[in-house]
Amino acid sequence: MTAPFDGPRFPNDQAIEFVREFRVTVAPEYENRAKLETSPPLFLLRVPQASYRSGVDRVVAALTGALRQRVPFAHLPAGTRAEADSRLLSAGAGTQLYRSAPQHMTPDRFPHFHVMCDLVEYIRSHPEEWATNANQEAELRTHASERRAHRGGPLAFTRMDGPSLDGLAGFLANLSWLSFVQLLPRWLWARRVSRKVMRGWLGAEQVAQGSNNLFRLMDRVAAERSVQLMDDAGHEEALQEFDWLVLRALLEDLRRPAIGRILPGRRRRTSRPVLFVELPPAGEPGARAAERFLRSLRRAQATARPPGPLVVAVGVPSDALLRELGDPVESTFPEASVRLADNGSADEPPVLVTISEGALAARGVPVLPVAPRTFRFSRYVPTSIVSGVTTLALLTAGLVLPGVIPPARDCLGGTGSVAESAPTEPIPVEAAAWYEAATKTIDDQNARVAQYADRGRAVRTVVAFVSDPPKTDDETRFDGTIPELRGIAMWQERLNREAAADDSLIPLHVDIREAGVAFRDAESEAKKLVAEMADEKSVPAHERVVGVLGFAQSRQETQAALRVLGEAGIPSIGTTATADEMLTGPAARTYWPSTPFNSREARIEADFAYTENIVAEPGFEDRCTPAGHAIVIESSADLYSHSLAGRFVSEFDGTHQVFDFNQQGDFSPTPLSGAVSQPDADLLARALCDALKNKPDSVVYWSARAKDFTALINSMDTAGTCTARDVTVLGGNELTNVAQTGAFANKDWLRLYYSAHRLPADDPDASDRTRQFVAEYDAYVKATTEGTDPWRQDGHSAVSYDAFHVLSQAVRQAGLHDPDIDRESVLLVLGTGIAFNGATGYVSYDGANAPPHDKTLVLLRQSGNHPEAVLACGAYRQDQSSEAQGPPCAG
Repeated sequence: MTAPFDGPRFPNDQAIEFVREFRVTVAPEYENRAKLETSPPLFLLRVPQASYRSGVDRVVAALTGALRQRVPFAHLPAGTRAEADSRLLSAGAGTQLYRSAPQHMTPDRFPHFHVMCDLVEYIRSHPEEWATNANQEAELRTHASERRAHRGGPLAFTRMDGPSLDGLAGFLANLSWLSFVQLLPRWLWARRVSRKVMRGWLGAEQVAQGSNNLFRLMDRVAAERSVQLMDDAGHEEALQEFDWLVLRALLEDLRRPAIGRILPGRRRRTSRPVLFVELPPAGEPGARAAERFLRSLRRAQATARPPGPLVVAVGVPSDALLRELGDPVESTFPEASVRLADNGSADEPPVLVTISEGALAARGVPVLPVAPRTFRFSRYVPTSIVSGVTTLALLTAGLVLPGVIPPARDCLGGTGSVAESAPTEPIPVEAAAWYEAATKTIDDQNARVAQYADRGRAVRTVVAFVSDPPKTDDETRFDGTIPELRGIAMWQERLNREAAADDSLIPLHVDIREAGVAFRDAESEAKKLVAEMADEKSVPAHERVVGVLGFAQSRQETQAALRVLGEAGIPSIGTTATADEMLTGPAARTYWPSTPFNSREARIEADFAYTENIVAEPGFEDRCTPAGHAIVIESSADLYSHSLAGRFVSEFDGTHQVFDFNQQGDFSPTPLSGAVSQPDADLLARALCDALKNKPDSVVYWSARAKDFTALINSMDTAGTCTARDVTVLGGNELTNVAQTGAFANKDWLRLYYSAHRLPADDPDASDRTRQFVAEYDAYVKATTEGTDPWRQDGHSAVSYDAFHVLSQAVRQAGLHDPDIDRESVLLVLGTGIAFNGATGYVSYDGANAPPHDKTLVLLRQSGNHPEAVLACGAYRQDQSSEAQGPPCAG
């Protein structure tokens, strides 16, 4: 497939790689469509002001020519009339994407965009309505439902005329027709749409202010903006908010459906929507509208989840706009081609490339047409066939086997509590001794690394960032530092041992750096490391840092530290930090997490809670049902907690309520919508008990830290007001820090499920590699410490063991091609991908800055000090996948 020689060509400022990567980013091979999961950064292609019109036309024509009738795209021209500045480009973007989508491909529906566009259009057209009547909620609902009916679909029949009858019979017939054929369906549609939009994305935005009704919220927004619009229909502040609302709704529609898997709607997302924005010089018609759109995009991307469109703005961006977009550093086209595959974020500046006059005057590069896979039939055809067969099977089963197979009510993982078979007292811990034992092992191995260096062997250094060592028994139970250090020490010991026979291995010195209690000094320690590395030419080769291990917790401080390391180009392998937000800004190019993101964990846990029998039926401790209601407890000031809770709420199909719990009284920056702030464990326990009485089918979803969890459980146990029946708690991997130490030994009313990152050693599905690791771990602990180890089944040590394995393998492969073994070569190796069977299961990085592909996530049920796996999702072995495992793993 070739482009015509006389067709438009892309300006050639070393742009061949950019053009190639553009085609792959927009429409990868069908087998590689997982590449569409990302949200690329904004691209600003700056043309000389003197050649603005011809330059924009040439760039846009070359790129759109490769997409036409194959990929949904929107071309947003600047316009030439004065009213061009009052347009909402977001409305034009959604309309064009909706109309240009190739037949039988997805996304093919834009429900969020259409309803928001209709509401904004009505508000802009009728601002005077709010001057005479402050409450226009009903009018907004009526307008939106009428517009939906006008577009066809299920509501189209409500536009039909009623029966023509006279007298009382006609009156009653018309009343019935109006009520049940027009008003009721439209009211039900509006209620459903409001719920989907508010729960899907708008309810979590600051503009919602706790509201859970779309039309009431937009009525309030309109009341606030109507005065501005009556004075000036093109009021910039009002238009900016409306533009953002419409664009954010559009991004929500472009996010769904998920890519790949089995369902037709997912298998048919084979290309990425593209938006081309013409950006006139400041002061020209249309410049305000274009800049408004780009500001809206930056704000919308802060909360929108991938996948997202590729946005290319072409023209003359003003200095003011560039400042608002984060002052992007100018790039070349080869550098920009690398960024096309990135997963951008709102706080990351766009990619700015300047096209020279010479390139515009030259012949240019042809952009070959893309060729995404196409489909002959609508996705409704296979869906209808599957649905019909399923319905027939269910009807047959219902007729043939009525009452023969009652619904299962067995409790998943049994009926025991955390006190079942538990020791009478919590397992004693030796904070100082155990920490010193782990660091002593690393010191001993560092001495062995020094011997390798003395003999002329290639040696390098890695830095491991850990929190300050715990000082008390309770701090030890709440902290994962000791097991994490043990995993690092074990891999370093193995690496040194195997390096004696394998010359290709690079022994690694481990520099442990404490980053404060709860990593509060992480950012300053990262800056300190970067400053030390400023003049490495004077540093011996074996002291040169080639990478970083950490961090174990997702906090604002560790997020900031990763950005510092990213700006310095330092490869970083994460351990148990799971928040998606850790991979933002400069970290998106140098950070590789080891564990699944919160978004994946929350989706699996939400489906698990809603479909599995985990909540005890009232009066029947041996019978369980799925959770219909979730009581979510977050700490909004904690990045990990707020991220996990928010994603669980958006994924859980039942009802929910939220408590924001922080014993320091810190409830910043923004709690979840409707959250009740609570700084006291006793008061929270009381409120939680009231909620459990009102909703007996509730699961308590815990996303906050282990210390706060222990405080709450102790308060509930002391009060005893709702412990007459078992309480089910589902939590994140933070709870592994304390659950396995026996801290809840006497809580016979607590049923606890939580996530982890490896299977227990005695699980029948545990791999030989996991069993081997646990055997080595047992031998290591026995040789270095005394007492009972509470973390034998904990995943922190295995995760850090595998994370160090990843970094050491990257260093080894870099050394095969680069005698200097510098950080750039390590980054290149990580970018090409690494795979091996690890202690936590199969570890496979495909080159993207993301967790290993389909990384294993385990849900455990705690019984005493013995956890039992009730769910294992992902590629624990190389030949396994979530797709084949079904829900809740696949979804």
